[in-house]
Amino acid sequence: MALMSLSWCLGAALALLCGPPWPQVNSALAPENEVPLRPTTWFPEGKLTSVTLPKGRTRRLYFTLKKKAPAMSVTVSPCDLPIEWSLAARTLKDKPLKSLQWTTKKSMPEVWWRGPGIEEKMHSFMGNAVNTYRGPSYSQASIYILRLRSKQENTRATVYFHEGLGPSGAFPLLPADPRVYTLGVGMTSVTLSWAPSASITSLPQTQKGYDYCVLVNSQRNYPSLCAAQESTGKKKEQKQEKKARRRVTAWPILKEWWWQQWDSYPEAQSPPSSLADEYADLQCACQGTESVCTVSELLPDTQYHFDVFVIDRRNGTSMPYKGTFARTHEEAQTSIVTLREGELRWVTFRDRGSNSEQFFTFRPRGYQQSGLLTLQSCGGGEKVKVTVSSRGQVLTSQAVGGDLVHIWLQGSPSYLIHLEREGTTADLALPGGLMASVKMQTSSAYHRKGVPSLPSTLQIKSFNRLRGCNSVTLAWMGTEERSLYCVYRRKLGDREAEAGGASALTAPCLGPESRSDTERVLCKYFQELNPRRAVTTAVIGGLEPGMAYVFDVYLMRRWGIPIKYASKMVKTRKEC
Repeated sequence: MALMSLSWCLGAALALLCGPPWPQVNSALAPENEVPLRPTTWFPEGKLTSVTLPKGRTRRLYFTLKKKAPAMSVTVSPCDLPIEWSLAARTLKDKPLKSLQWTTKKSMPEVWWRGPGIEEKMHSFMGNAVNTYRGPSYSQASIYILRLRSKQENTRATVYFHEGLGPSGAFPLLPADPRVYTLGVGMTSVTLSWAPSASITSLPQTQKGYDYCVLVNSQRNYPSLCAAQESTGKKKEQKQEKKARRRVTAWPILKEWWWQQWDSYPEAQSPPSSLADEYADLQCACQGTESVCTVSELLPDTQYHFDVFVIDRRNGTSMPYKGTFARTHEEAQTSIVTLREGELRWVTFRDRGSNSEQFFTFRPRGYQQSGLLTLQSCGGGEKVKVTVSSRGQVLTSQAVGGDLVHIWLQGSPSYLIHLEREGTTADLALPGGLMASVKMQTSSAYHRKGVPSLPSTLQIKSFNRLRGCNSVTLAWMGTEERSLYCVYRRKLGDREAEAGGASALTAPCLGPESRSDTERVLCKYFQELNPRRAVTTAVIGGLEPGMAYVFDVYLMRRWGIPIKYASKMVKTRKEC
């Protein structure tokens, strides 16, 4: 059997080589069951047709006109990439015999294309913009040929053919100025405006066949809704390709050839019946017929591209305005003040709205990276909270009141200090309209190992037995650390003395920097290792008999805010 099959194949091969040639058969006489390798497509009138354009291959569409049609228009809308398209009229010398036109209408262009004739070019265009040819018809033309070609990549285009002199009415009309303007830009919103379309303004309000569609994206402006769909589709294809790589194809060569030959040449397709289905994947807002739109929920300091399309819902067509782009404003940057070494700073909150928090940063000197933060509130009823963080981690958070607050800083190269007003316990405003005030000081502590010690009490004691006409004796508690103590005095008038000196008492947060040098009477160093016995005294002389004086003592330290003792009023004797 194998020998017989081999001899039969050799005989068939010799017959093909040596036998008579195959008869020449006209393509118009091809049997009905034969289909051309690249089937031709008739271009229907008054119907929107989507055409796939493989890279580097010319796609041809054919159409004919009625005998009484004086003019025509052909509109080509590229999807995204630039394409080349041309329109030509072909006139046959001898039309096919009626007896030979037995084939289907689909194969008639093949008969005319191969027959002898004259072709005249009517129009050509290259680009990615919507382009329309309008002109008279050719009375002698047998058939019209529309050629489309994409040189860059596979793409799509939409074509529309209309018979007659007037506009087709299939596409919405753009205004004379089709640009989109930016009315306002905010941090998270952009307001756009554009001239209205004549298709919308000419219609009664009861007829709602058109919509404006605003498309927002951060990549680029799209020349058409189709281009936006293609961009969205590519992202989906990339996800699907990752899944498809896991599958093994048993016939990769055949599959590739099949798709190139047939799927690249699909039949003309109509647009989806529902615009909602067609634009379901787009991030756009179809907002009706208003020509002003505010796009919100945007990211700050980001550039966005805005495209506006006017859509004809009845015909499923759209026309693009010339898009624009804008960058949203950046967020209000919180100002961070750098604190200098040993700097004494007053932090004030003047209103309850925008100035409710302030930020500072401090870098301790020295390799030990240790420092001391001292705060004291002078705001009366206002509550102020201090939060210290480093490297994004909160180290401490506590309230700041009239008493001195010490925060030990150690182990980080820099610290972020956040002062925030929490609320009001009394409706008493400070002089000058201030609602809160905090006194703050930061210092690098090179040789310390912790927060400095404080006196056990901040009361000043005077001794009645040691009170004279020209001097008084004062005593106060000190600490086990060697520190400087300064005493200030101020003479009161008769009215202030009769009132008990309440109005003359110095505010707790006012330090020696606010006092006059003439008021300072003495400064002395003191240290006592036993805190229970850390009592120091001072005799203040040079006073006038029978006069009232207010005395203030300040503990002056190398680190932190000076500590003020409670003011003490003492009256000298009139007679001694």
